[in-house]
Amino acid sequence: MIRIGILGDIGSGKSYVAKNFGYPVFNADQEVAELYKKDKEIFYKLKKILPKHISKFPIDKREILCAILAQKYNLNRIVKIVHFEVRKKMHFFLKKNNRAKIVILDIPLLLENKLNNKNDILVFVDSKKSEILKRLRKRKNFNFKVFKKFKDIQLSYNFKKKKSNFIIKNDFKKKTVKVEIRNILKRII
Repeated sequence: MIRIGILGDIGSGKSYVAKNFGYPVFNADQEVAELYKKDKEIFYKLKKILPKHISKFPIDKREILCAILAQKYNLNRIVKIVHFEVRKKMHFFLKKNNRAKIVILDIPLLLENKLNNKNDILVFVDSKKSEILKRLRKRKNFNFKVFKKFKDIQLSYNFKKKKSNFIIKNDFKKKTVKVEIRNILKRII
């Protein structure tokens, strides 16, 4: 099985690119959203460490955002709890798709949380910063301060780009992305 990890800035179009590969995708952001909606154990763990912010189940994402903004270390505390579960879900996904030729790992903190293997093929999604900010501002509940906090816990843009085996220039046009993906797949299969 070939594992392809998708890297890039917040809002660069990683999930869009991941979906367009046409292989099974592990989307960590979707898994986190599911945990907030359905996992009472996560709720109790987060409520224990953030009693002023987490009040009801299912967990409201706005409460998470308020907790992140309230105290510098809350984001790291949340990540520590949530990413442990995301790692378990990723292992289950890999086991379930062990016969797939290729799997795509769409995990924003792939390198930061050491979820990658040395044999993984890393694809960096490169997008114009102005386009990223324009797209992020359209997102529901977008908060620039929260965006900055997430940027602070991520490895640098240049580091991720250098670590990558391939770079996709994402101009947010389907045809361009499809051509870039086709070229990558030709080289790795």
